[in-house]
Amino acid sequence: MRNLLFSLFTGGMLLIGTSAWAAPLTLQACLERAREHNPGLKAAAWTPRIAEQDIRQTSAANYPRIDAQAGYTMQQAAQGAKIAGTQAETQQADYASVGLSATYTIYDFGRRNARQQMTMALADSSVQSFEARRTDVALQVIEAYFSILETRKLIAAAADEVAQVEEHRRVAQALFEEGAVTRNDVLQAEVRLSAAKQKLLTMKNRLENNWLQLNYLTDSQPGFRAELDEGVSLSSGAATPVDESDALSRRHDVLALRHGVEASDMEVRESKAAFYPELYTQAALNYVQNDKALEQTIMAATIGVKINLFDGFASTANTEKAVRNRSRNQDALRQAESQVHLEIDTSRNDVNVAGERIGVAESAIRQSEENLRINRERYRERVGTATEVLDAQTLVTQAKTDYYSALYDYQVSQARLKRAVGEL
Repeated sequence: MRNLLFSLFTGGMLLIGTSAWAAPLTLQACLERAREHNPGLKAAAWTPRIAEQDIRQTSAANYPRIDAQAGYTMQQAAQGAKIAGTQAETQQADYASVGLSATYTIYDFGRRNARQQMTMALADSSVQSFEARRTDVALQVIEAYFSILETRKLIAAAADEVAQVEEHRRVAQALFEEGAVTRNDVLQAEVRLSAAKQKLLTMKNRLENNWLQLNYLTDSQPGFRAELDEGVSLSSGAATPVDESDALSRRHDVLALRHGVEASDMEVRESKAAFYPELYTQAALNYVQNDKALEQTIMAATIGVKINLFDGFASTANTEKAVRNRSRNQDALRQAESQVHLEIDTSRNDVNVAGERIGVAESAIRQSEENLRINRERYRERVGTATEVLDAQTLVTQAKTDYYSALYDYQVSQARLKRAVGEL
């Protein structure tokens, strides 16, 4: 029996120790999991892979095109010819044929090269677009992570308010029973208690939604919950001077647009080359079954020039389309660069203001708690009113809410600043 009790005690201590020593879910772990398992990133990862095949497809023009064909022809009557008044068949009525040809473009005034460079630029653009998407997902993970931490603090503040209002209701009920106050004080406390409980329920719902968002971003089960790292903090970069030209060179979305403009330049070059001739060569081996012919297998080599003379202005429209597409991409690039400057400035301002808000909110908490203590004593001494106590309790909750909001806004603003300068 003693051994059994000892075993149960030891097992219980191990279980308690396991829960106590379990490492919290860190922000870095969430970021790594989102990087590998985020559903949106998994879908977006196919775009660069598809672009690689576009490069292979356009690179095929560097090699000759080899075609083979075979067939069997059945005619109503054999073809013939009249020579010096004599008619003679020149071909069998039914015959088989086989052909093998190799065609290669020798020179096309840069059309082939422009097409290849365009697909390579588009491939680079797709890679940078994917990295930009990955950065956006990382920022969303950071926002969800700190939202959970913030909401937990707000739940604690709301729970404290519920406890304080319940205590005030108890005091008001006792004073009412003594005849020291009217029933109005008790009713005020009941109404305020209901409002505090509503706020607590709202915060709990918000916490659940934040967890669902984080689990979606990291591709975890919807019901997954864990302890988060309360001590997580992003390094401050608001005071560090930022070279905005370097920031532009690190922003994946800007780099994607730059590669897009480069691809548009190549598209214009390719479309203009359509107005020039194309020099090509062809080697062919053809066999036609014909017992009337002296030679049924013919080998031939051709070098020639071909040019389009008229295509209903399709080439002209294609060139104009390419030029306008390039102009659109250039304007989009300029807009994105201006947007980066705006993001850097606004993010830096948000970091600075959030830092100042933290200091102000810390003082407000101390002042609101002292104000609540004074109003409680005044009410117990029947000098103050119930409304003053309830308002003081609301001020305490609001001060804590402002503090936690500023604390975590500061961290999220740091993340947004890092994203703005291309360091996230």
